[in-house]
Amino acid sequence: MVVSRRSGRGRVSFIAVIPARYASSRLPGKALADIAGKPMVVRVAERARASGAAAVYVATDHAAVRDAALSNGFDTVMTSRKHGSGTDRVAEVASILGLDGNAIVVNVQGDEPLIAPDPIAEVAARLATDETAVMSTACHPIRNAEELFNPNAVKVALDAKGGALYFSRAPIPWARDDFAKFFQRAPGKLPARLPRGLPCFRHVGIYAYRASFLMRLAELAPAPLEQFEALEQLRALWHGHRIA
Repeated sequence: MVVSRRSGRGRVSFIAVIPARYASSRLPGKALADIAGKPMVVRVAERARASGAAAVYVATDHAAVRDAALSNGFDTVMTSRKHGSGTDRVAEVASILGLDGNAIVVNVQGDEPLIAPDPIAEVAARLATDETAVMSTACHPIRNAEELFNPNAVKVALDAKGGALYFSRAPIPWARDDFAKFFQRAPGKLPARLPRGLPCFRHVGIYAYRASFLMRLAELAPAPLEQFEALEQLRALWHGHRIA
């Protein structure tokens, strides 16, 4: 595989890697889609750079994506076309670059051109301050029932220290008594408001990893929970690892 780099790098605090597969099943060439005059992957890379990342890499399997990134001043890593997930592609980057095991790598999805820079830095900082976790991610409170009951909105249940207990497309946690009373009164409808104090959070799909775990994660066997929920992060929990 080929690594293309610009010079002048300083000390790395965290690295942002943007997996950008060319042959998207829903929109082929999505990484190069024009977003206000620039390819989508470049817009994402600009947001990653604004986060304060010490290095930003576009990880791709296609020369056109590589050339678009390089022509806009971003480093690239050419990766395999066989990867089934963005995590696998990011793991290959960590291996190619020969990163120290304690290096923090943030996976920034290549189809998020409007991602705010702050969460990119925040997931890295969260992992750096939690030695018990091998990776970290983000979430925000859910304020309405429509979001809680939407299977396309991934939910996460947290422990007392902010660690992930479980991720699901189902509404978790389930407010047994409150929901039972409501659905008895109004079957087929959604509550106008959620029970007061219900600790429900929507997961935001951005991840920071310690490089050593990132390379191990790509080798772990897929988990049944992961396969049924179609949520790759469940693989880490299934195998007993902690996500902050």
